[in-house]
Formats: sequence, C-alpha cells, structure tokens
Amino acid sequence: MTIKAYILAAGTAAALAGQAVAQESWTMTSTWPSSFELIETDRHFVELANKLTKGELTIEFFDGGSLVPAGEVFGAVESGTIQAGGDWPGYWAGRDSAFSPLSTTPSLFNAVDYVNWIQQWGGAELYNEIYGQFDMVYLPYGVTNNESGFRTNEPITSLADLQGKRLRLSGLEQGRLLERLGGNQVSMAGGEIYQSLERGVIDGAEFSTPNVDWSGGFQQVTKYWATPGWHQSASVFGVMINRAAWDALSAETQEKLKIAADATLLWSLAFTEKRATEAYAKFDEAVEINRYDDETLARIQELANEVIVETACENPNSAKVYLSMVEYLNDYAQWRDASAPFNLGRTPNGPDADALRACIN
Repeated sequence: MTIKAYILAAGTAAALAGQAVAQESWTMTSTWPSSFELIETDRHFVELANKLTKGELTIEFFDGGSLVPAGEVFGAVESGTIQAGGDWPGYWAGRDSAFSPLSTTPSLFNAVDYVNWIQQWGGAELYNEIYGQFDMVYLPYGVTNNESGFRTNEPITSLADLQGKRLRLSGLEQGRLLERLGGNQVSMAGGEIYQSLERGVIDGAEFSTPNVDWSGGFQQVTKYWATPGWHQSASVFGVMINRAAWDALSAETQEKLKIAADATLLWSLAFTEKRATEAYAKFDEAVEINRYDDETLARIQELANEVIVETACENPNSAKVYLSMVEYLNDYAQWRDASAPFNLGRTPNGPDADALRACIN
C-alpha cells in the first residue's frame, strides 16, 4: 500500500469511526407520566445531556407509561431493552431494601443533606454500588425537600387522628412507621391516587411536593392537608443506565453526562422549591392546612429512628447506606449547629451510629 493510499484508508476509517460515534443513541423513559410535574426533572436532564453530548450521543426520551409500565422500567434498563430510565429509587426496595434510603428517609435528611452526602460524603459511590449489583450505573439528578404530607377529607392534627386510617403511602420504612402510629399503609401507583380518593377507597394519601400534588388534582378530591411530610423528609431522583450502554461511551461522553446530572440536581432543588411555594399558596385557598406540633414531631422522630435501625438490621446493604448517612450527619453537625440559624437546616436527632454498625458486623 502506498503512503497516499494508507492515508486515504486511515482517513476513511476515522470518518467511519466518527460517524459511528455520532450515531450513538439511547432510548430513555421514566416512571412518571406526563401528568405529574416530576417528569420535568427527567426532561431537563435529557435536554441538557443532548446539548452537551451533541455529535456523540442522542437520548430519545419517552414519557412514563408510553413504552413500559412504571414498575417495569427497572427491568427494562437492567435487561438492556432500553438504555436508560428515570426513577425514584424507593420503587425498587423489593429488590433490595437499600434502595429505600437512597430515595428518601423518614424524618432524617433534607434536600441539602442529600446533595452534600452525594457530592462530598460518599453517597454517589453507594448509589453505584447498589445499582451496580443489577448491572447499572446511576446518576442522581433530582432532589426535592420534604413531601407535602397526607391529603384527606377528615382533618389530621394529632397522632390520634391517624388511628385506623387507610393511607396511600410509599416506602418500606414509611409503612412500618405509619403502622406504629396506628395507621394502615396502602400501596398504589401515583396515577391511581386521584380516583381512589374520589371513590373513598382510601382515607387519604401522600404523593409528593405541593406543586406535584397540585398537578395531580388532589385539591379537587380532598379538603384537608396535614403538614409537614415527616414520612419523606426529602427525595432523590435520577437515571438508571444499563452498564453495557454506559461502557460503550467514551470517557469524555460519560463525563458530560455526569456534568448534566450535577447541573440538573442543583436546578431541580430551586425549581421545585419555587413551584412548591406557588402551589402552597393555591392549596391555602383550596383546602384547610394543619400542622403537627413540635411534641408530635419529636415523637415521630423517636419512632422513625427505631424503624430505621430495625429495617437496616435486616439487610447489610441498607445498614451500610444508613450508617454512611448518620456518619455524615454527625460529621456535619458541629459546623451546622455552630452556624445556626444561618445554616442549611436542622441537625436531626437521628438513629445511633453504633446500632447501625452492629447491624453490619
């Protein structure tokens, strides 16, 4: 082969390789239907990721339910049927209870705690360790502060009002905590809540932040709102990525997706807090809002700590996640408390770290 022919062949190969990279494409869906505002975080990530990876990767996004049912998104990504899926990790607690604290906590983390922990205290590594057991990579890209609380047609102002109530509630620890408080957990998909409330199938329900609840129309079928949402003091959302699809990307493209996720994480906090503020004002005109007193919240914290340790001791993975969280809280507490009230939330009187270590050892 002449030098000229070699150069021509090399150039052709490079062009074809570049074309292959340009044609890399993923299919992504979500656990959220278009009717719930939570899907905006998924869309924001996809839009930003496509901008940053232009010419390297194209993600085609489909609303939740349009490709597979919400409960099947995990399996679709794990099997490689689709390359990526937006989720709330708690939906997969039946596969591994460690997914529960990776999604939310009862009366423990706030949104900034999750961001701090994910970014600087080892949280990101734990997401990938747990999802990695299912041949997936995970990028957290959404966070919200505490959820609204129960929406009912009878007021809930004290723990006594929870007795015997059938309440839609998501989460493993959350259900156990509700049972200790005298209520009964009912599990159902978000899309079923409206009709269940309307028909009286359940006595009340929680779902998400005020803006998401408003988008779900819950103000049309309930009269009362009990706040704060102690059952989920914050929530995390993100994207599950099939390991083979991730490994097929260049290191540069992978880094751009991480940047898109980090940027969306920050955006999601400000976006949902602004939207929640707007929705609260609308709810204030549509329903009666009641708030638990401090004594009630302190009692809930005590029971939440018991449930966390109990649940963690059933699964070393769960204990490992919770221990990391509590160690972060203990590490951050001195500076956070010293900077009060100009700080980033309260230092919760959470579970004992030694009790969680005992669950692992």
